[in-house]
Amino acid sequence: MNLKIGASDMKFNTREHRWLSVILATFGIFLVISGILMNSRIKPMVQTKFTISVEKRKVAETQAKSNEIKVKDIEIEINNPISIDVKDYLENIEDLDEETLKYLKLDTSLVNINEAGTYDYKIIYKKKTYIGKVKVKEKELPNMTFTLKTIKIETKGTLSESPRSYINETITDEIFNNITLDISNVDTANQGDYIYYIIYKGVTYQGNVEVRDPKPTVITPTEKDKEKETELVCPENTNVENNTCVCKDKEKTYNAEKKTCE
Repeated sequence: MNLKIGASDMKFNTREHRWLSVILATFGIFLVISGILMNSRIKPMVQTKFTISVEKRKVAETQAKSNEIKVKDIEIEINNPISIDVKDYLENIEDLDEETLKYLKLDTSLVNINEAGTYDYKIIYKKKTYIGKVKVKEKELPNMTFTLKTIKIETKGTLSESPRSYINETITDEIFNNITLDISNVDTANQGDYIYYIIYKGVTYQGNVEVRDPKPTVITPTEKDKEKETELVCPENTNVENNTCVCKDKEKTYNAEKKTCE
């Protein structure tokens, strides 16, 4: 027996239509949820690839910086030793690896630590030379203010060449060694008033020198000299009476001018 079922024969009642709608709706929801889940899994994979790429780029930049050498300027005080450690001359030592530091050579042969000034130093790495500056500065001296003496000397006298002879204050050897005395304007051969200068740390102090001719020597007689000057000397034929010469012959009179008895 042959059964033939056509489209006209497939008829559903109301209940069957409801079940079919539920089944199709459920299948559609399933497809939507599946699509969402798949998209959520794909996004982290893309983000991971991007993060890895950025990190690799940062590492490459860091490695490039590690080969860059930057020198710095150095300042020292005169007569002080200079460092021979190349690390003390690098501005970016944190960026340099140990392998690079091992091949750096320092050259400070042009630096004179005994004379103030600015000098070049070199850091040599392979075939490249980096040049920096070393400034050697004067030692900072203590601050001090002076008051000066008025110097009095006779003509053709000799002036002291020591600053201590002109300054009222007590000074240390350090200050003394950095003082300049200028007495070039003083003419000791001629009487007059002159100016001298004391210079310290760029400050000039002014003092006076008085040059005077010697005064005449005045001899004051002593009491004995006065007694000798008043002592009376009489001839042999006279006697001294009341500080006067009197003739022994009472009939004669003593003549003081002639120093004789008449």
